[in-house]
Amino acid sequence: MTNPSSNRALVIAAVMASMAMIAIEATIVSTAMPQIAAQLGQLNLYSWVFSSFLLAQTAMTVVFGKLSDIYGRKPIILFGTAVFLIASVLAGFAWSMPSMIAFRLLQGIGAGAIQPVIMTVVGDLYPGAERGKVQGYLASVWALSAVVGPLLGSIIVHSLPWAWVFWINVPIGIMSAVGFIIYLHEEKQTRTASIDFLGAGLFAVAISALMIALTETEGTTGYLFVSLAIFLVSFVLFIWQERRASAPMVSLELWLKRPIAFANTAVFLASMAIMGLTTFLPMYVQTVLNRSPLVAGFTLTMLLVGWPSGGTFASRMFPRFGLRPLMIAGSVFVPVGAFLLVLLTPESSPVQAGAGSLLMGFGMGLLNISGLVIIQENVGWSERGSATASNVFSRNLGSTLGAALLGAVLTYGLANSVAGPITSDQLRDLLQGVGGGLAAGSPIRSALQHALHMTFIAMFLITALIIVACLCVPGVTKRTEAVQES
Repeated sequence: MTNPSSNRALVIAAVMASMAMIAIEATIVSTAMPQIAAQLGQLNLYSWVFSSFLLAQTAMTVVFGKLSDIYGRKPIILFGTAVFLIASVLAGFAWSMPSMIAFRLLQGIGAGAIQPVIMTVVGDLYPGAERGKVQGYLASVWALSAVVGPLLGSIIVHSLPWAWVFWINVPIGIMSAVGFIIYLHEEKQTRTASIDFLGAGLFAVAISALMIALTETEGTTGYLFVSLAIFLVSFVLFIWQERRASAPMVSLELWLKRPIAFANTAVFLASMAIMGLTTFLPMYVQTVLNRSPLVAGFTLTMLLVGWPSGGTFASRMFPRFGLRPLMIAGSVFVPVGAFLLVLLTPESSPVQAGAGSLLMGFGMGLLNISGLVIIQENVGWSERGSATASNVFSRNLGSTLGAALLGAVLTYGLANSVAGPITSDQLRDLLQGVGGGLAAGSPIRSALQHALHMTFIAMFLITALIIVACLCVPGVTKRTEAVQES
């Protein structure tokens, strides 16, 4: 258990530094990868630079959450930081695309240890009534990182060797590690528990196979079926192992608790929708509304305004209104924003697109903060790491599944348009403004508008299910420190 002598303000500063390091890494690498790939070659492996990181992070999140319940938060955070920084240094020295993928996978393992555990530390340090305010600050870190990352990536690519895209993590990571070492104090743990290595391995294999099936959509059908078959077999074996293990790596009883199960379901669905928004709204604004990339970026920026605003509002209001009502309110804002996107037409103003983005972001802020605090309030210290990791895992898996599912809807719409199937070359020319595809009444533009409209409808249907999930979340009774067993 966290010792009361910990300096809460400075520990939170270390938490924010760690979170900024991971958040900026995602956007800064996206900006620099075209130049990196041009130098390293093997462009057919380009997507794996991102997929390997996401795969490792998602698969290991739950494992490290459990380990933090056994060994304490501090050792796991320091281990994850060390792995992340070593991988960052190595990535800067990558000599080929396969070596870059390997180092990015190692980075993902480090991120999988850092992200859920630093969020758990917040739950350890602050009671529920204060925790929301801190979570609101952390939401602002993610929003700011999304803006700063691409800008920083552009500066580095044009002014420095691309290796600094990765090496910039080193000073940030060292500062955060020093903060945890000096200011985070944990009471000595006398708790002993066996580690379910088989369960952890089966879980990692199952999630890795699922992530490969979801992210490698351009592979052959046989390749997809092999990945899904591995996922199904390993998942069944994982469930069997967790039911028989004395100390399961993933406690099914914990994950199936009604507050945790439905709060995670809501976050899972919301993450699917947000991924659809960030992926397809800029495309719609640029091609269908025929606006500049700057305007398209503005509409998406409204998501980054709404998200921390919703989180801050939730943090200030839930002591007055309660967690469940705010979570339900968030579940309403998200589909309202998505419905504004459904109503978009080629004659619509980008202001309408920005308003939809703003409302979805605000609802996501309400939903995320309330859901996380609900989950943490329903467990004691010895399960808080696992419970928090389940929430982070649900969010990551929702983002991945959302990209795959909504991408499939777009592909179906383009393949079955009235103007006939739209080829990838035609779509590329449209996105680049080549060949008159953006002209009013252009068949290609009309086909893309129809396909994106179908995507927004699918996204709206997903958001409607969030309301159902939130209504199934029971009310939260205030926990006392007495139940936070060591």
